[in-house]
Amino acid sequence: MQARMGNPAIILPEALRALHALGAVTEKSIPVRTRELCHLRASQINGCSVCVDMHPKLARKAGETDQRLFAIGAWRDAPFFTEAERAALALTEAVTRLSDRADPVPDDVWQEATRHYDEQELAALILSIALINVWNRLNVTVKQVAGADWS
Repeated sequence: MQARMGNPAIILPEALRALHALGAVTEKSIPVRTRELCHLRASQINGCSVCVDMHPKLARKAGETDQRLFAIGAWRDAPFFTEAERAALALTEAVTRLSDRADPVPDDVWQEATRHYDEQELAALILSIALINVWNRLNVTVKQVAGADWS
């Protein structure tokens, strides 16, 4: 496998700095394990092999278990996740799949997220979900190769 080109954010270093800056802002308000679970789930939905390879590694470094990582695609039926993580994962799926339904982020998903996260945490979570979707779209578009040095 070969990428079509280098990652656009690396080719344009100002873009890379901006994306890293956005990521740094969101890291302050969301637990790292929750963030990595959401990033992995969005990346699975988007078919981003680079991120599906990378985010379990980052999650493990943060103390995540293989059991939870392996079950993330079936989080609704797996007993391993907290109610707050479930709310974050539901929001992640809704925000990632905006065009899949007439009401992309239904009130019940939103209300459950607001039960577990305050406004600042929600803002960080939404920005973090948007950011992983940007990375997924960059990688998928140029066919970045998982596990490769794709810089």
